[in-house]
Amino acid sequence: MLNSVASTAASTAGSGGFFEAVSNAFSVLTMGTNMVRLLGGLWTTVWIALVSVAFSIILGFFFGMLMTLKNRVVKVICRIYLEFMRIMPQMVLLFLAYYGLTRMFNISLSGEAASILVFTLWGTAEMGDLVRGALESVPKHQYESGRAIGLTERQIFFYIIIPQTLRSLIPLSMNLITRMIKTTSLVVFVGVIEVVKIGQQIIEANRLTVPTASIAVYFVIFMMYFFVCWILSLVARAIEKSQKK
Repeated sequence: MLNSVASTAASTAGSGGFFEAVSNAFSVLTMGTNMVRLLGGLWTTVWIALVSVAFSIILGFFFGMLMTLKNRVVKVICRIYLEFMRIMPQMVLLFLAYYGLTRMFNISLSGEAASILVFTLWGTAEMGDLVRGALESVPKHQYESGRAIGLTERQIFFYIIIPQTLRSLIPLSMNLITRMIKTTSLVVFVGVIEVVKIGQQIIEANRLTVPTASIAVYFVIFMMYFFVCWILSLVARAIEKSQKK
C-alpha cells in the first residue's frame, strides 16, 4: 500500500517536473524581443530564397532554352553544369563563394550576397532542367498548327509554346521555392544572421538560466519552416487544380 502511494507520488512529481521544464523552455520566447528576433530571422531566410528564386526563374528559362538546342557542344556544356550543380553539396558551394571568391579576386562579399549567388546558380540549373522538360513536352502538332495558320517561328514560340510552358512551370517553381527555403538553413555557416543563427544566440544567452531553452527554440523554428513550406504547397496545389478546370 505504502509502496503504491509512493510510486504514484513519484510519477506525479516526475510528470510535474517534465511539464515545468517544458513551460520554462517556452518562457524563453516571451523574454524581451526573442520572438520578434526569430521572426526577423525567418524573414531573412525567406528573403534570400525569394530573391534567389526570382533570378533562378529568369536565368533558368534561358538556360532551359539553351538545353533544347541541337548544338552538341552547347548540350554537353549545359549537361556538365547541371550535373555539377546537382552533385556538389550546397554547403561546399557556399564556402567556395564566400571564402574562395573573396580571396581569389580580393573582393568583399557578404554572407547574404554569397548565399544569393550560390542559390541562384543552383536554382538556375534546376529551373533550366524544368524548362527543358516543359518545352520538350509540348506536342509537335502545336508547332505544325502554328505554321499552318501562317505564324512565324518567333510568333509560335511566344504565343503558343511559352504560355503552355509557363502553365506547367508554376507549380514546379513552387516546389523549387520550398526546397530553397529549407536549404537556406545552411547560410548560417557563412555568417548570415537568419532564423537558425538567432535561435542559437537565444539558446546560448539562456544556457545557464534555462538549460531546456533549445527544446522550445528549435520547435518554434521547425514550425516556422513547416508553415512557410505548407502555405507554398497549398498555393501550388490550388494552382494545379485551377489549371485542370
